[in-house]
Amino acid sequence: MPLFMDRHDIPGVTAEQVAELHVLDLRVAAKHGVEFLTYWFDASAGSAFCLARASSAEEMTAVHRESHGMIPNEIIPVVESDVLRFLGTITDPANASESTSAFRTVLFTDLEGSTSLLHELGQSAYLTLLAEHDVIIRRALVASRGREVKHTGDGIMAAFDDVARALSGASAILDGFDERNAIGAGPALRVRIGIAAGEPVDRNDDLFGSTVNLASRICQAADPGQILVSDVVFDLGTKEGFRFLEGSTVALKGFPDPTPVFALDRRAVPAYSSVRSRE
Repeated sequence: MPLFMDRHDIPGVTAEQVAELHVLDLRVAAKHGVEFLTYWFDASAGSAFCLARASSAEEMTAVHRESHGMIPNEIIPVVESDVLRFLGTITDPANASESTSAFRTVLFTDLEGSTSLLHELGQSAYLTLLAEHDVIIRRALVASRGREVKHTGDGIMAAFDDVARALSGASAILDGFDERNAIGAGPALRVRIGIAAGEPVDRNDDLFGSTVNLASRICQAADPGQILVSDVVFDLGTKEGFRFLEGSTVALKGFPDPTPVFALDRRAVPAYSSVRSRE
């Protein structure tokens, strides 16, 4: 489906109020065939922006009209490359023959207690909560230029071209959930993240291989609210200025030997702007 971005001029509102309005949008989005990917809020300008997939701009308007009545001041069609250029400069290959590295950093997220939430809330309320979960993750992926590979039901698999962006994106994901939980809008959502790096097999926009399996298993070994990474990610991330807590070894399903893992120290994550400046 096409991508659209809308703008709401709503001076005087707070970030918390915008977050609450966005939750209302999520509750009726599927009814109108709209999938919200992320949103931004410019407090100084009093403007909010939504990025979504929809068959037409009218469907986005219908969602806002039903959920809270605040009709967008403007809606424009966009393409993914435009959004990425808006967020940060893309380095194009020097020429068509320039090779692209197969090295990828693979990230998995997993929502704690998803089955229990489904049973407690019922399918409709759970799907609304899951849509909110998806928006928080996708917002961080767009900002860190990660590529969503697939939705796993209660998490998302993503790929990055470099380790620094993956670590920054992972930290931004958990920051997003911390901010959301602090508002107290519904049950708390806690997510675990696992990251590995290597040269997975890329086929039909999907990734396969030992790097993918390792990232998935590391994610399963992480605690809720924790970012756990492989030794390769630890080595490359350390060189980029990231800090990690003391490592440990864990037994991972499908891997014969104990696997070294390291938890990202979120108190010492380099600013996203400093990561970009090294490119």
